[in-house]
Amino acid sequence: MIRFERRPDSPRRPAASVPPAVALTASAVLVGCVLLATGHDPIHTYRSMIQAAFTDPGAFSATLLNATPLLFTGLCAAVAFRMRLYNIGGEGQLYMGAVAAAGAGLALGGRPGPLILAGTITAGVLGGALWAAIPGVLRACLNANEILTSLMLNYVSGLLAYYLIFDSRSYWRDVTSTSASVFPQGKTIDTAGWWPQVTLGGTVLPLGLLVGLGAAIALFGTLRWTRFGFQLRVISDSPEAGRYAGLRTTRTIVVVMLLSGAFAGFAGASQVGDFSHTLDPQGLQDASLGYTGIAVAALGRFNPVAVIGSSLLFGALTNAGFKLQGSAFPQGLVGITQGIVLFCLLSAELLARYRIRRRRPADSSDPEPGTAQSASPELPAESQKQNPDIRPLPEPTAKP
Repeated sequence: MIRFERRPDSPRRPAASVPPAVALTASAVLVGCVLLATGHDPIHTYRSMIQAAFTDPGAFSATLLNATPLLFTGLCAAVAFRMRLYNIGGEGQLYMGAVAAAGAGLALGGRPGPLILAGTITAGVLGGALWAAIPGVLRACLNANEILTSLMLNYVSGLLAYYLIFDSRSYWRDVTSTSASVFPQGKTIDTAGWWPQVTLGGTVLPLGLLVGLGAAIALFGTLRWTRFGFQLRVISDSPEAGRYAGLRTTRTIVVVMLLSGAFAGFAGASQVGDFSHTLDPQGLQDASLGYTGIAVAALGRFNPVAVIGSSLLFGALTNAGFKLQGSAFPQGLVGITQGIVLFCLLSAELLARYRIRRRRPADSSDPEPGTAQSASPELPAESQKQNPDIRPLPEPTAKP
C-alpha cells in the first residue's frame, strides 16, 4: 500500500527555493528529451524562450501584460482556498467582470478619463463579486457544494458573454462598423478610458499590474495580522470550533467568496482596460485565465506574495509560447512544453510537503487491528500452575 504522509515541520527541512530549482532542472531535462524526439534543438529552443520572455525588445513588457490577469485570478483562488472554500468559478467571475467593465466603459463614453477608469474598475469588481456571491450564499446557508455551483456558473457566464456579442444585437455589440458586419465584435470603449501605463527603464508596467502588486501585499497583511485573518484561519481549521467560539461562520464564508470574486472581476476589468478595450468573449475563453489562476495559486502555496512570482512565471511561459508557435514548432508542442514545466513545478511542491510511504499488507495470521488477542477470560494453564491461588474470573450472572 502506497500513501502520502505530510512531512513534519522541522527547521532541518530544505530551503523553500530548493524544490522549484529541482523542478526546473527536471523539466528542462524532460522537455529536452521531447524536443530531441521531435527533431528540435533544445539549446536553441531554450534560448528562444528566454529571449521571447525577457530579453527581446518589449518582451518583458509583454510578459508583465500576460501576468496581470493571472495575478488576480491567482489571488482569487488563494484567498478562497486558504479557508477551504474551493472556488472553481474564477473563470466565470472574470467573464462577468469583463461584461460589467465594458458596459460601464461604454456608458461613460465622452466623460473625463478618470471617471471612466473609476467606473470600469468599480463595475468589474462588483460584477465578479456578485457572481461569486451566488455559490457563497448557497454554501453558507444551504451547505451546497461550492465546487459544483461555481463550476456550473462558469458555463452560464461564458454563454452569456458569447450571446451578447455573437447571438444578439446587444448594447455591447458593434453593429455599425464595416469590420463588424463581416465578423461580430464588441464596441470599443472611449480612448480616454483606456487604463494608463507606467514606463520604467524601457519596461511598460500596466496599471492592473501595479494595483495587483498592492492588492497582494495588502491581502497578505490582512490574512496574517488582522482579526479577520485570524477568524479565517480558525474557521478553516475547524468550523465547529469557530461556531463554539462565537465566530460568525456564515458571514465569513460569504465575505471570503465576495472578496475572491472581486479579484477575478478586477482581472476581467483589466482585460478590457489594459488589453482588448472591448468585450472579447472568444479571447477570454481561449485564454482560460480563471482555471490557470488555480495553478498559479497552488504553485505559490496560496500565499498572496508568492502568487506574484508564480504569475510572472506563467506569464513568461505564455509569452514564450506565442513566440515559439509556428510552422516548424506546432501549437501542440508548445502546450506539451508548458505542461511539462508546470507538472514538474507542482509535483515538486507536493513532494516538498508530503512524502511517499509504502506499507506492506498485513499478514493473514496476524490479528485484525483493534481486536483483542483472546476473548476468553480464563488464564493459561501454565500461569495457574505457577500461581495456584489465581483462579479464573466467574462468569457474570444476568440480573433478574
